[in-house]
Amino acid sequence: MAYSYDYALEMVDYKEEKIQFLIDHSVIYKNGDYLELDTQYLEFFENVLGVNEEINTSYINENIRSVRENIDYFLNEKNEIRKYNYLRFIKNTFKKIAFSTLKNVVDLRRNIDTTFKNEPNYKNKKAKLENLDRKRRDILDLIHQTEKLISREEKTFFKAALDEELNSIIIQLKRDLIECSHNLIETEKQIIEFLNQIKYQSGIIEKLRKIKYLKDQFIIQAGTDIKEVLSQRNLVVFEKQPTYPVKLSRDFFATDEGFEAIKRISGRIRIKAEIQIPVAENISQDQLDTQIQEEVLINLEEVKNNFMATGNNLFNFLMNYNFLKEVSFAERVTLYCQMISQYEEIFEITSSYETFQDIEYTLVYPKTN
Repeated sequence: MAYSYDYALEMVDYKEEKIQFLIDHSVIYKNGDYLELDTQYLEFFENVLGVNEEINTSYINENIRSVRENIDYFLNEKNEIRKYNYLRFIKNTFKKIAFSTLKNVVDLRRNIDTTFKNEPNYKNKKAKLENLDRKRRDILDLIHQTEKLISREEKTFFKAALDEELNSIIIQLKRDLIECSHNLIETEKQIIEFLNQIKYQSGIIEKLRKIKYLKDQFIIQAGTDIKEVLSQRNLVVFEKQPTYPVKLSRDFFATDEGFEAIKRISGRIRIKAEIQIPVAENISQDQLDTQIQEEVLINLEEVKNNFMATGNNLFNFLMNYNFLKEVSFAERVTLYCQMISQYEEIFEITSSYETFQDIEYTLVYPKTN
């Protein structure tokens, strides 16, 4: 797996000095603008996690050769400690053979299925399946070699070893090899079936290419009897597909799923009839004439300045003030309250009261410095 160098710098836990440290210690290496994990570490993680799908029969063959060599060392050795070391190596190698064989069989079936389903090129698909079949035969040959080794060739060793753990390992190894052999039989059938399907499909494609060539040359009807052949066949593929409309319930249309279905159907329908949009009536000239409406507003700031220049109290001042428009007694009382509320800081509000038309008001004067 390769990551861009810029992406690695953006990660939270990675800094530039850490990346350079890994590069200097050959954990990762820089390939252009990308960072890649070193092959040794990559193989280690693949083996530990079991994600390497490569079928390696040479590894099993090497283990079988190592077993034979260490059996000879065991039989020739007189020292008990060194004999035990050879025996321990042999037991571990038998475990590796069982694990590797099972893994290769599983990976083989997965690769066969993946190749048949995902390889678009027919020639490459056929070649890959044939190569996988060759690997199947290699695995089967290694199974026979292992069975021959533990059953016939090294009887002297198994009699001399007399180790219970080794016997249990050999029994489990035989079971695993039998299971692998049965799986390889099924794998062979699967490969044969896939190769036959490829051959059949490639034949159909070849025929379709020839038909297309004749059609493109406009000689398919004159050079073949395609009309006579098709007229003699009553295959279902030539029949029109029947449709069975189903009426949906009103409750379904009230759901979100029903609304999405309505939108999909409406997108397929093309209404040819033009929708006539009603035209509104003409706007009358009276409505287009400009009408101006004037309104006289009272400027409280101007009223306040005029009041500050007099010595009269605020209530009498407002009652006698000449506004530019007609202002009623109630409006003048409202202005009295508004001005006290807004300008109380510059007014002198006394504790004396007077009465005018049943209204008691406070005497307010301009504040003198």
